[in-house]
Amino acid sequence: MTAATLAARASLSIEVKHSRFLALAAPATTPEAALAFIAEVGDPAATHNCWAYRIGAQYRFNDDGEPASTAGRPILAAIDGQGYDQVVVVVTRWYGGIKLGAGGLVRAYGGSAAECLRCAERRELLRYSELELAFPFEDTGAVHAALSAHGAEKDQERYSAEGVRLLVRLPESQVDALKAQLRDATRNRVRLDEPGRTPSP
Repeated sequence: MTAATLAARASLSIEVKHSRFLALAAPATTPEAALAFIAEVGDPAATHNCWAYRIGAQYRFNDDGEPASTAGRPILAAIDGQGYDQVVVVVTRWYGGIKLGAGGLVRAYGGSAAECLRCAERRELLRYSELELAFPFEDTGAVHAALSAHGAEKDQERYSAEGVRLLVRLPESQVDALKAQLRDATRNRVRLDEPGRTPSP
């Protein structure tokens, strides 16, 4: 499954045995943005504001007073189960007077988060690669034409007696095609390194 983020904020409300659950989800590219959203939408008058976020390898969740692992972890599982990244979800509960038990809480928190995300508008999360190119001056025109054709952005450009060094960023799906075009256009005179790959919103 291709990783995706949310195209916009989403919400879903359900009622379980007189308790009301409101799931609110949003895209978040940093932990700081996720925590700001949690602070913004949490209702101080509610019984619990439970949440989770996933941003690449970084994640956190919070049960906000519910029994351990009955709220935050199921919300995180809903994010991961739907193939989302760079997403934060807050599920707010207003207690209705009937206890749900651990299993009921897991189903209510995880289920409302999952349904909220399932109904939300998805946006594919492009994976980007960084490439470092080194080439002689006479190939500059051919290299720039190839970069333009494959949506590559220049990050750094350095000149030396040997030629040009470029650091570029482009969608991961374009890397092989760019390499092939550079090889053919310059008779394989471009040297390539791949410093890293990053997700991008």
